[in-house]
Amino acid sequence: MAANLVRAMSPFPKHLKELRLHLCQRSAASQGVRDFVENHYVDLKKSNPKFPILVRECSGVEPKVWARYEFGRERNLPLSNMSSDQVAKALQMLAEQK
Repeated sequence: MAANLVRAMSPFPKHLKELRLHLCQRSAASQGVRDFVENHYVDLKKSNPKFPILVRECSGVEPKVWARYEFGRERNLPLSNMSSDQVAKALQMLAEQK
């Protein structure tokens, strides 16, 4: 399911300028984000080669996704205890917002 969502997000809309994923390397709360990155990051990056998708690992950090839009506006969503599919849906939701 996450693979279908990743394909549906490509290419990203013009108003979206950057995505940042924050996660912990070890915490159980970040497991879904780690799974998403491991299984879908390469496909997402291949579909959007010039689009900045940043993955930030930090011990003990709450997993979140940050989206930066036109005019420097940012939004974020917590990703704690989400599955890989739920992480993909959260990314899609942020990509569709204006």
